[in-house]
Amino acid sequence: MDELVNRVTEILTTTPDRWRKIAATVEPALLARRPAPGEWSALECVAHILDTEVGAFSVRLEAFLAGRDFENFDPDAEGSRPDPGASPNALAGKLAEARAWSLTRLATITAADLDRVARHSELGVVTMREMLNEWAAHDLMHTVQAERALMQPFIVGSGKWRSYFSGHEAEPAAG
Repeated sequence: MDELVNRVTEILTTTPDRWRKIAATVEPALLARRPAPGEWSALECVAHILDTEVGAFSVRLEAFLAGRDFENFDPDAEGSRPDPGASPNALAGKLAEARAWSLTRLATITAADLDRVARHSELGVVTMREMLNEWAAHDLMHTVQAERALMQPFIVGSGKWRSYFSGHEAEPAAG
């Protein structure tokens, strides 16, 4: 297996386990709490990762392998928002199931496959190599976004240490 495929697999493998642990241990109200108006909660972040797993990345992977072009994924139009009463454990479980399929398929990718090209409806010609890098970065970006959402009540309550978190606050302290 190619070095890039190995690195991407390493990242993609960690995400479901991370979400299972978070969903099993963090209070659902905190998971559903938005860090600021218009920003996603941790629960919305994992729902988005699941949406893109099923509706974007697995579709793109198959398109590359079949020599087909593919459409842009619009999370606002094609994504789902979790029901406020949604079970974080169920959502994490669905992500794990979808990701297991993707990882099995990813294990078949060869070094030669990385240079396959397809036309993305918004970005133009892209390579499988670029898409795999984007997949890992996307997973990490939304996991960091979720963890930032979870941090907010703790930052606000950290008193004199609050200034240490200024780069992570969704709504910085007035002053």
